[in-house]
Amino acid sequence: MSIVITAGQRGDSPQFEPALENIRVPQQGLARPRKRPDRMRADNAYGSRKNRAYLRRRGIRCTAPEKKDQIRDRKKLGSRGGRPPTFDKADYREGHAVEYGINRLKHPGAMATRYNKLAVRYEATVLVAAINERL
Repeated sequence: MSIVITAGQRGDSPQFEPALENIRVPQQGLARPRKRPDRMRADNAYGSRKNRAYLRRRGIRCTAPEKKDQIRDRKKLGSRGGRPPTFDKADYREGHAVEYGINRLKHPGAMATRYNKLAVRYEATVLVAAINERL
């Protein structure tokens, strides 16, 4: 799990790369954790060209729908627009588990409404909620 705390008015997509940089995938036995997950499932907010290029460079498969404006612009270019990115609907449906997990973290209420003024305290609240959920 990776957590990046930002100001409330900041968008999610610019935090995509810092969040993925902090991910550690555990291994069996004494092996060190991997920094590269096999697949990334996300909603269309993360389906930008920049994010897809980043995932291609790291060799991570992406399941995120294409934005309607990107589809329109690609079609407007005709054959120069390139091929649409692959999209697996069945795999995308499995992403609901992430949303459910985030909603379960919000359940105690301290995380859903940000009462803490300091980002450090809010991050600690999120981590305690995650540990509590894990246990």
